[in-house]
Amino acid sequence: MESEETTITGVTFPVPKQYMHRFFKEGKTIFVKPATVFKELRRGMRLVFYQSHEDTGYAGEATIRRILIAQDPLTFFDTYGDAVFLTRDEMIAYLGNQERWKAVRVRKGNESRKRDWMALELEDIRAYGAVQKPERFVPVGGRYLRE
Repeated sequence: MESEETTITGVTFPVPKQYMHRFFKEGKTIFVKPATVFKELRRGMRLVFYQSHEDTGYAGEATIRRILIAQDPLTFFDTYGDAVFLTRDEMIAYLGNQERWKAVRVRKGNESRKRDWMALELEDIRAYGAVQKPERFVPVGGRYLRE
């Protein structure tokens, strides 16, 4: 059981294996996703890439340089262009799937609104020599890393 004195040192998010090479081999530096598990994140913390779908496990890490929040994730392309790890068309397709799943709603009282999106600007991106199995399950929304 974790004590309340543990320190948050970063975050881990799943990335499908088919996209992982974009960070390690193609030089993509912007990770975008719906804004989950982000309120405790700070500049200088680590993002550990959890490779999902096949050969699952931690595949590498990066240092978070900057955190941006926006209602429309397409605005990240205006800011960062092709440094975003997804293409604009892939993002549009992802948004269409989100609408179909109704997974973009945040409910407070009787109000519902679309969930914000975050972009993590990364530096010092490095792949591990081999995929490492995590001690704990990594949900689709991600989870904080603690020491």
